[in-house]
Amino acid sequence: MRRFWDPRQLDHAPVQELHNGGFIAYNENPGRARTIAAAIGATEPRADHGEAPLLRVHSPAYIAFLKSAYADWRAAGRPGDAAGYTWPVVGRRPLDLDRIDARLGQYSYDASTPIAEGTWSAAYWSAQTALSATAAVLGEGGAAFALCRPPGHHCGADYLGGYCYLNNAAIAAESAIAAGKSRVAILDIDYHHGNGTQDILYGRGDVLFVSIHADPRTDYPFYWGHADETGEGEGQGANLNLPLPRGTTRADYDGALGEALDRIAAFAPELLILSFGADTFSGDPISFFKLETEDYAPIARRIAGLGLPTAILMEGGYAVDALGRNVAAFLEGFSPRS
Repeated sequence: MRRFWDPRQLDHAPVQELHNGGFIAYNENPGRARTIAAAIGATEPRADHGEAPLLRVHSPAYIAFLKSAYADWRAAGRPGDAAGYTWPVVGRRPLDLDRIDARLGQYSYDASTPIAEGTWSAAYWSAQTALSATAAVLGEGGAAFALCRPPGHHCGADYLGGYCYLNNAAIAAESAIAAGKSRVAILDIDYHHGNGTQDILYGRGDVLFVSIHADPRTDYPFYWGHADETGEGEGQGANLNLPLPRGTTRADYDGALGEALDRIAAFAPELLILSFGADTFSGDPISFFKLETEDYAPIARRIAGLGLPTAILMEGGYAVDALGRNVAAFLEGFSPRS
């Protein structure tokens, strides 16, 4: 299995985030990627596919905002990382607001996703890593892994959130469609629902989105990920959410995984994009499933059993001491001869 990574993804290093009413050290820190890279063996550099694939998913105004936000924040005399504190609850003003505080609220939905000096660089190369893994699979078949950091599945076409700035899975799917594929499936197995991916694709019938995640009645992102969200317009029926309760073990997880795989097989995609989060681990500090390290290989084998070309993109996972082992176990299960 080819593995892609770019060390510039370490450039994103916010100091803190707002969590449960107080400031804590930023969970999505560079140590996550370092421990994964150390555990999975040799990686290769990604290609640079440019901004065009990003602009198939994200609005030009949002991309421009990401590029300039940190500099604009500092130019306004602000210390530290750029973070919003005001959000439009009902509707949005026209997109012509000048003050950086207003634009931070306009292009985000939470206070846990600051923009640091290296955020744009890291997010850009994270997306290029996803595109490189996708291109490898489109050209060669089999499976490839993209060590994406920061992750991507929470951000939408014109908003950031949930530690995410560019939606790597949606960008990868759009690149496959642009390359001539007619049906692509995305399977999201992060602990948290991939609300941004769903949001971007909700009206699409050519990309199936299936997510197994914590019940949003109790867990972030709350406002997306419910079982009755099935798509709209041409995308009606192309969205499947499988929310599970806190405390879910492998025995309970397997049933949802079977339902997800059956739906993907029935859709008959030409490519599978797998948003893989290891925050389903029992020791994760911000998540509450009960999967163990030994569970990841058999889960991976079941997904690999679909027999589809698969681009595996890294999403969450915050138990840093165990994260490398968990990711390595998953990749070994997906490709036992790698």
